[in-house]
Amino acid sequence: MSRTFIPKVVTANALLEGDAVWLTEADTWTRDIRDAELLTDEAHADLRLLEAQSRKAEIAGAYLVDAKQNSDGPAPTHFREEFRTRGPSNYPHGKQVELS
Repeated sequence: MSRTFIPKVVTANALLEGDAVWLTEADTWTRDIRDAELLTDEAHADLRLLEAQSRKAEIAGAYLVDAKQNSDGPAPTHFREEFRTRGPSNYPHGKQVELS
């Protein structure tokens, strides 16, 4: 029996800044997961991951993350990825400063 595919987003870290980024449908990187492309087809998700992994001059460590659709856009389903959406935790900078 085949397993049900869980929707995904492609995530990585920006090469120069180290920030968590997500791949958009327009093939750009965003620092806001709500702008990410939600992938609902396994073959398409695998293809998008391969495309992302080839962009070594922009990002590092691309991988697929389980996600769900919220009213604002995609959202992570695992606490680790939820944590990554808030930015670095060693001191307030980046997304943390923008949110305060």
